[in-house]
Amino acid sequence: MASMSARSARSAPPETTDDSRRVSMLLGLLFGLAGMGSSSAAVALALLAEDLGVSAGLAAWAISLYVLMLAVTTALYGRISDLVGVRAPLLAGLVLMSVGALVAALAPTFEVLLGARMLQGAGAAAVPTLGVTILSAKYSGEVRGLAFGRLAGVAAAVSCLGPLIGGLVEAAWGWRAVMALPILGALVVPLLWRALPTGGSGARLDVVGAIVVALTAAGMVLLVQSPSAGLLVAAIGATLLVLGVPAVRASVRRRPDGFLPVEVIRNATVVRSAVAASAVPAAWFAMLIALPAVLLGEGWQAWQVGLAMVPSAAVALLVPRVAGPMLTRLGPGRSLAVAGLVASAALLVSTVGALWSSATVLVAGIILVTFAFGLGQPALSAVVGDAVHEDVRGVAMGVSTLLFLIGGSVGSAIVAGISGPLGMPAALLVLAVLPLLGLVVLAPTLRTAPVVD
Repeated sequence: MASMSARSARSAPPETTDDSRRVSMLLGLLFGLAGMGSSSAAVALALLAEDLGVSAGLAAWAISLYVLMLAVTTALYGRISDLVGVRAPLLAGLVLMSVGALVAALAPTFEVLLGARMLQGAGAAAVPTLGVTILSAKYSGEVRGLAFGRLAGVAAAVSCLGPLIGGLVEAAWGWRAVMALPILGALVVPLLWRALPTGGSGARLDVVGAIVVALTAAGMVLLVQSPSAGLLVAAIGATLLVLGVPAVRASVRRRPDGFLPVEVIRNATVVRSAVAASAVPAAWFAMLIALPAVLLGEGWQAWQVGLAMVPSAAVALLVPRVAGPMLTRLGPGRSLAVAGLVASAALLVSTVGALWSSATVLVAGIILVTFAFGLGQPALSAVVGDAVHEDVRGVAMGVSTLLFLIGGSVGSAIVAGISGPLGMPAALLVLAVLPLLGLVVLAPTLRTAPVVD
């Protein structure tokens, strides 16, 4: 009886009330605070390294391990939400994120800091996956498109302001206060509590499948990061990937409805859209690294670099007004294609900016990539939400978010790996090709995509 009532709750018609604005903006704030765990912490690495007695290269692992755990655990949260609803896993994730941030702020040694950052990343992973799952379950049609757009816009705006906020906080209270910033996410939970779905399928979690998928995802992320992390990381990543891929296949054959349902991984729309969309965060994360690197090299101060990001934050808040109608008019698939084209154009503009060391051109590039992110993220969420049954929507969102975040790792890895020997313009030019390749992958799904009149 309890299972039937839970399923009925899940199949209830989506809400059409205008609480979508409040819910989507609060979720976007949470998403942005999770992202600030990377963007704001980056400006504190130099002082962190000096205070804890490690090299700058070793200190960068405070960012890399956070991103690793953020990517690896996204699918886990998505699948758990399918089974028990969103409320419990989101609360658990935010508790982990807050505890990790607090321990990182108080860490007496670098080793404790790294452990805390891994815990923080594992908790923060709940936000991007479950945020879009909540909106996909609660709303439909144009209301849902606008809600997705607001979530992406607010998240991008907060992330853009991360370097400025981190720089100001570091100047006033030191690097430890920067590490504690994500704790602010806990203050948002009471405002969202009643909006969080609780009904799930009631099935048991496929623990073996979850472990296999997590280790394989870790291998993918480590291999992507290896150009800037060294041969040992490459070897570990390659080993996990070589062993993990056949293990994932065996797990899916063993339990077709287990942790990674066969109907999700065989859904061409989900897979193609997620792969194509991953080029957008690749451009986004690349620019979050490239713009500060170029401007700091020209003698700018950290707070000045933060101010240069403010126009893109303002644009991020305005993007939902464009993204929502575009999703309705063009459909999510074609909107995703537009986002890819804009991302490629943004990288080409930024290539020129890096070549000329022009702050104006670089700011124009990051404004364009902010628009691409604000359109591409909600477009991917809408595509995936429409393509799968509600019983596997959470894990489908988790898998697509995993690929989305791996795209971000690709962007940062290419910038770090190529800009050293060949220069920043060459790195950005190489990345400009990725969104175009994504369009080739996406093309078969666009041929049958309807256009709304």
